[in-house]
Amino acid sequence: MRYTAAQRLDRLPEGAFHRRLAAMIAAGIFFDTFDLYLAGGVMVAMVRSGWSTMAQNAHFVSAGFLGMLIGAIVAGVTGDRFGRRFSLQFNLLLFGFASLAAAAAPDIHWLIGLRFLMGLGLGAEVIVGYGMLGEFIPPARRGRWAAILTLAANSSLLAATVAGYLIIPAFGWRWMFVIVGVGALATWFARKKLPESPRWLESVGRYDEADAIVAQIEAEVARGAALPEPAVAIESPRRDFRVSDLFSRRLLRATLLGMTVNVVGFSALFGFIIWMPTFLVDRGLTLSSSLGYASLMATGALLGAGLAVLLSDRWGRKRGIAGMSFVAAVLGLLYPHAHSLVVATVLGLLLFAALYFCGALAFSTYVPELFPTELRLRGTAMSNVAGRLASMLAPQVVVAIFLNGGGVNRVTAILAALLVVQGLVVGLFGIETRNRPLDSQADSIALGATGSPRSAANASRS
Repeated sequence: MRYTAAQRLDRLPEGAFHRRLAAMIAAGIFFDTFDLYLAGGVMVAMVRSGWSTMAQNAHFVSAGFLGMLIGAIVAGVTGDRFGRRFSLQFNLLLFGFASLAAAAAPDIHWLIGLRFLMGLGLGAEVIVGYGMLGEFIPPARRGRWAAILTLAANSSLLAATVAGYLIIPAFGWRWMFVIVGVGALATWFARKKLPESPRWLESVGRYDEADAIVAQIEAEVARGAALPEPAVAIESPRRDFRVSDLFSRRLLRATLLGMTVNVVGFSALFGFIIWMPTFLVDRGLTLSSSLGYASLMATGALLGAGLAVLLSDRWGRKRGIAGMSFVAAVLGLLYPHAHSLVVATVLGLLLFAALYFCGALAFSTYVPELFPTELRLRGTAMSNVAGRLASMLAPQVVVAIFLNGGGVNRVTAILAALLVVQGLVVGLFGIETRNRPLDSQADSIALGATGSPRSAANASRS
């Protein structure tokens, strides 16, 4: 009896192969987010040295975000058409060389153009990396490993901050781009033996290649553990998904769920978290003190991602995202009413933890799980683009509310409302993906099933 690549991969015990794969993907995502966080220190240094102006720095930031938006779209298309490995490696190579070129930029105008190219690679890494990891990891551990990627990404904030503190004053801002470029290219080289996704290979009819890759993985895993038999193959309906299905009855539910968690997540990040120092100054703190307290609260990001590592596969995505959304909404409403700075700091830290817990489950785990292999990266990219568009609008909305008398109370009230909407949408219309074959949820949505584990599992086996 012939088994699919998905059935063979899903029954494998977790082993050295899975850890090595996760480490290679995590390294790329680490340098991806490291680059985002280094921008603040670099821009300050450029202005102080007279190399750029505040207005030019704004163009520098905008060029990066525009590149990331376009990069996400391109990565979705190339990853589904030409393979996960091709898209992951090509974009990392582009990002690495653009970063090294940025270190030698002759003026700010060149740097802005190079920042756009770097953004193309940055936007692709997250889309392809999270989606590709889930196509190898067994269902029972998929959430844990995806959350570990998020933890690696969040740890880059501390790394970028420390590196900026030690390197920029002593050696100059250009060396920050050297670090990123060298790290990205070293990761690219380490990934040269990264296998293509067998699920994707089978989805485009390349069965012999998929079989050879899975056989290699099985042989490695078998050296450390006995391999159980795959699930019994049951005939399933033909899955001929097209891009238009993302906006048709077949997959519209998945698309709307993916867009919802991305829009709320990005709005929380750029509509509240990045404004935390400003809110603290409004409460009477000095700028230095506000940055210190904001940094302390930001440790909640690591706490939230760490909790996701522990709880993602225990609680499940649907219950975890919906439940923690309501918790975050309550914390958001309480924050502006804190009677002391200590209470405000604790509430802020817990709010950060709740928001990043939701993000770890949503961005890295849940959204890629919602779409079928044929459209996984394009569906994830479409959802991500909706979030990035929201991130462009959110700062303008916050400033308008804050400066027109709304203050922190109104801003956190809007944040809480968005989180309640997310909790309701995921809680009422989401499907649980925990410990289920990767494509079973897409089949459930396409077939109009109720999303029960048994019906989904039966529909997914082929």
